[in-house]
Amino acid sequence: MIEEIHLRDLGVINDARLPLEPGFSVLTGETGAGKTMVVTALGMLLGARSDASSVRNGAKSALAEAVIRLPKDHRAIALAEDAGGLIEEFEDENGAELLLARTVNSTGRSRAHVGGASAPIGTLSEIGHSLVAVHGQSDQLRLKSSSEQRHALDSYAGDKLARVLKKYRKNYDRYREAAAELKEVRENSRARALEAQTLQGALAEIDSVNPAEGEDTSLQAESQKLANVESLRIAATTASAALAGHEYADGTESNVLGLLDVARSAILNEADADDDLKTIANRLNEALINITDIVEEISSYTASLDSEGPERLAEVEARRAQLKGLTRKYGADIAEVLEWAEESRMRLEQLSDDPARNEELESELRELRENLTQQADELYQLRIKAAKKLAAAVSDELTALAMPNASLVVEVEQTEKFGAHGKDTVTFMLAPHKNAVPRPLGKGASGGELSRVMLALEVVLAEVDPVPTFIFDEVDSGVGGKAAIEIGRRLAILAQHVQVLVVTHLPQVAAFADHHVLVLKNDDASQSKVEVLSTEQRVVELARMLSGHDQSASAQEHARELLKDAGQL
Repeated sequence: MIEEIHLRDLGVINDARLPLEPGFSVLTGETGAGKTMVVTALGMLLGARSDASSVRNGAKSALAEAVIRLPKDHRAIALAEDAGGLIEEFEDENGAELLLARTVNSTGRSRAHVGGASAPIGTLSEIGHSLVAVHGQSDQLRLKSSSEQRHALDSYAGDKLARVLKKYRKNYDRYREAAAELKEVRENSRARALEAQTLQGALAEIDSVNPAEGEDTSLQAESQKLANVESLRIAATTASAALAGHEYADGTESNVLGLLDVARSAILNEADADDDLKTIANRLNEALINITDIVEEISSYTASLDSEGPERLAEVEARRAQLKGLTRKYGADIAEVLEWAEESRMRLEQLSDDPARNEELESELRELRENLTQQADELYQLRIKAAKKLAAAVSDELTALAMPNASLVVEVEQTEKFGAHGKDTVTFMLAPHKNAVPRPLGKGASGGELSRVMLALEVVLAEVDPVPTFIFDEVDSGVGGKAAIEIGRRLAILAQHVQVLVVTHLPQVAAFADHHVLVLKNDDASQSKVEVLSTEQRVVELARMLSGHDQSASAQEHARELLKDAGQL
């Protein structure tokens, strides 16, 4: 829901903050005070075209901001985060706060911000339409397209249609995939044959080399070793001589094993006399064992160097050259080459099985088409049933809203072509009087009539297809008396499910509001301000709306009676 609307330099409003509460809020004020600026501001936040004339005279730009509280899983939150906006989350509840803003300068250029981040107007529009539905005199922004009307009808139809539609969509998605694959098989047979020939040659080359994963790395290490075999041999023999002597020594050279043996023998002679010395003797013995093992390992290493001569180096380099030929064509290393080969074998299998795959796809498409036809017919019947029920319910509402001879017609027509939601087109039409030819909404109805039709629709759809906030501008245009009371009552019913803000000039409608906001002009009518009314202030304002004299005792008594009848006193 919208928590606050901030307007600056918009029309006659200099700077105003409009706090909003859940439920039904009404906005009243004298003609020209700036009530419709609220609707204009919300239109700006919904991505409406910017208009330099909305900027207050003498100001550089106009600003419209809205602070909106939503569940954390609401679609608008994800859209705002995708746009780079910052979302304030509340730890003590499953809620988040989102700030939307739009500025328009005196030349007509505008900028949008979502969660404090600059965003395209289209993003603001997408987010705004998931949050607010505006029904104004000049523009009915909700349920205006056939797709939105179909969605509303499907929501009204309930779970049974939703289940059938889910199955249909699954089959439809697979149908499109299979049809695209069949088209590729048929139209690109020559290209596929050439691709198969190319893959066969590449795979044959890879198979002839038969690389093993990691082989390139191990051969590189072996090549480096073989290229330096002489220096490695010198290092090994030097270490061996230092540790244990060697065959060319004259017998008097010192070496580690000989020195350790002398040390151990000296200590062992006296070890029985002292336990500490015995411990040292044991450690010397361990050192002799470890050094002896190292000498043996060096000896084995030296022998291995003797066995790996120039012939092995040539073999390694030749193998590396083969692997290099593969990595130049098919991957950065052998691991990538093997991965490419695996994927290419799968692709080759598809390409090599064109005739069989063609027949298989045709068979699958026939079965899918049969299922889609059956499910589309079922969707059509469910929509027809729901359309009659919805039309009857809305027509009953129109009767109570001073349109007794008007009726809503929900037309469902089945086309030849499958679509994502079946084969149906849905059109909401209005017959303004008996025997009149129904016409699509927005054609042939006045702004006030259309607003009442939308109110009737929203009341009926409120439990199944709501958005968080509804705005109605002059929904009561051209009515009064009992009809106005019924409009107020239905707005209150709608407000049980969603937040409702209504701009009105009728006290009968305003009396049903949970919250009353007054737009006031200053003395010279150059600027306006916004004020939330207390109960007694509401009485005064309703009296003004009733008689034009806010201090009239009879008018105030009448105002109290309206509030009492509406359950607000």
